[in-house]
Amino acid sequence: MTGRPAPPDPAPGRVRGRSLAGGALTGVGIAAFVDETVFHQLLHWHHFYDRSTPDVGLVSDGLFHAGGWLAIVAGLFLYADLRRGNGPLRPAWWSGVCLGIGGFQLYDGTVQHKLLRLHQIRYHVDPAPYDWAWNVIAVLFVVAGLWLWRRAGRTAPTGR
Repeated sequence: MTGRPAPPDPAPGRVRGRSLAGGALTGVGIAAFVDETVFHQLLHWHHFYDRSTPDVGLVSDGLFHAGGWLAIVAGLFLYADLRRGNGPLRPAWWSGVCLGIGGFQLYDGTVQHKLLRLHQIRYHVDPAPYDWAWNVIAVLFVVAGLWLWRRAGRTAPTGR
C-alpha cells in the first residue's frame, strides 16, 4: 500500500464514452485486419491503392495493415485503462466494436470504392453483388452498434 487514496471513479458518462471509443478503435482495427488478410493477402482481389503499380499497391497494403494494428493497440490501451478502474461498460464497448467495424466497412465501400475509386472489392466481374453484400453487412454492424449503445445507456454504472 502506498498510502495514496484511490482515484475517484470517473463519471458514468465518461466511462460510457471511453468504453465506446476503445471499442470503436478496436472495431476499426478488426475490420482493417480482416479486409487486409482476406481480400488483399489470401484472395488477392485488390490492394488498398490500385491506381498505380503492384509495388505501390503492396506498400499501400503494408501502411494500411500497420494503421489497422495501431487502431487495435490504441483501443486495447483504452480498454486496459478502464479495467484499472471499475472496468469498461461492456455494452458500450461492444457497441463501439460494432460501430467501428460497420463504420469502417461503410466508409470503405462508399468513399474508397465509389467516390475515390482507390480500389474495388473485386475486378473483372460485376462488382454490384459484392458492393451490395459489403454495404449491407456494414449497415447491419452499425444497426447492432446503435442498439447496443442504446442498451448501454440503460445499464447502471455498476452493472458492467
